[in-house]
Amino acid sequence: MSVSRRIVPLTLDNLDDLPSPCRTCLFWELGPVIDSKKLPTDEAGLEKEAWVSATLLDWGSCGKIVYMAGVPAGFALFAPPGFVPRSSAFPTSPVSGDAVLMMNAQVLPEWRSGGVGRMLAQAVAAELVPRGVKAIEAFGSTGALSKGCLLPSDYLRSVGFKTVRPHPAYPRLRMELKSTVSWRYDVEYALERIFGSNLGRSLTPIG
Repeated sequence: MSVSRRIVPLTLDNLDDLPSPCRTCLFWELGPVIDSKKLPTDEAGLEKEAWVSATLLDWGSCGKIVYMAGVPAGFALFAPPGFVPRSSAFPTSPVSGDAVLMMNAQVLPEWRSGGVGRMLAQAVAAELVPRGVKAIEAFGSTGALSKGCLLPSDYLRSVGFKTVRPHPAYPRLRMELKSTVSWRYDVEYALERIFGSNLGRSLTPIG
């Protein structure tokens, strides 16, 4: 029997469908301005809601959630660097002005097969290109630092990102969203791998 599937924009109405601890994690949204780990869970949840609300109003859609059989199966969060305080805190900052920062992406373990990653990847690409976004950038991490809120830089390179500012610990990488014939395959393939099964082995779930 086929499983129903749908992808929708992240809104205040479905924000609670983000998995724990992502729903209350504020690593990207507040840090390093505020040490979000010291906030009570309820307060952190309200701060997350406030960030999503402000970003939706000022920029537009900043996330996608995929549902399988009516339950959340994965999500992605992304925004211009001006909406992400943490993006200015790295030695390889700032993110390029024509790029969107991939903050977090995850497919839940029970759904890491069957094309869920591809669906989510296609939705992100289809969202960003018509809005004039030229590229996606991400801060990588290396060696023992490849944990928590950052994807390993070697992994990002393996799925199509290229280093634009090297650093021994936190390189900044970029993937062009080309408007050429090759764009659709290249970008969707790379994003699919980020959202797919390899993600679960390389990234601790964060928000």
